[in-house]
Amino acid sequence: MSAAGDMPYDVVVIGGSGVDTTVYVPGLPLPYADTYAVPPVVDRIGNTGSGVVLGCHALGMRALLVDLIGDDPQGALIRSHLEAKGAGFAWAVVPEGTRRSVLLVGPDGRRTSLFDPRQAPDQRLPRELYEPAVRRARHVHLSITDFSRHLYPELHELGVPTSTDLHDWDGENDHHKDFAYSSDLVFLSAAKLPDPVPVMSDILTRGRARLVVCTAGAEGSYLLDDPSGTVTHVPAAPLPAPVVDSNGAGDAFVSGFLYGHLRGLPPRDCARLGAVAGAHACTSEGTHENPITEQTLLERTSSA
Repeated sequence: MSAAGDMPYDVVVIGGSGVDTTVYVPGLPLPYADTYAVPPVVDRIGNTGSGVVLGCHALGMRALLVDLIGDDPQGALIRSHLEAKGAGFAWAVVPEGTRRSVLLVGPDGRRTSLFDPRQAPDQRLPRELYEPAVRRARHVHLSITDFSRHLYPELHELGVPTSTDLHDWDGENDHHKDFAYSSDLVFLSAAKLPDPVPVMSDILTRGRARLVVCTAGAEGSYLLDDPSGTVTHVPAAPLPAPVVDSNGAGDAFVSGFLYGHLRGLPPRDCARLGAVAGAHACTSEGTHENPITEQTLLERTSSA
């Protein structure tokens, strides 16, 4: 086990590391065939927690990922990648092993993810793994790994602001509800929501969130801070290059948004930063290989 130190962090990310096996396929959905010849299949660091912590670190924030991994090649890949990048990582080994995903990526950059969560019933983070870090954190972002939900009472007692990303929640799946109603800032995707406004309003009405941010790909994002108010639309940022791989764009958006949020910027400005970070991710091969830097983010935002 490698526990967190007692240094102050801007963002502590709870859960969500893993390894992505990326397969570039000729089209999605992939028609049945016995065999496809594909470009080289690559294992890379992946999953949402890795993306947020690497994105925040690249933007100059003091960021730490706290998670459970396996004593396996995938866990070693995560440890070595985060160490090489200089991002903080506190981890403990569990017998279930490291989370994995197989990503099928089409020529237009769209992806289908086959996710293996490797979770065990009643799994918990060791208290000594996270407690020193969250006590001194400015913000805690909780991935929707099952063990993360159990930290909310402690975080609320400490008064640490929290956020989460519900990803493609349909507004009904029970797994997401603790995260939706217990976080101060909630991100989600419109992927499974023909009309996201009722779900955004419900989160504000039933939970503690002051702001809900819904991303909608090329349509931009939508902000709501009043359950009976008007949704604010923020357009997507221009792509700085052709789309290569959309993996990690949502996590990049979150890191860009948090960059502005922790500087006290208005939500619309935070969403513009998130949009620029997300657009950058779409033009980079891999999930989290090349997060946008602070200098590039500010340059592209000022020129947009």
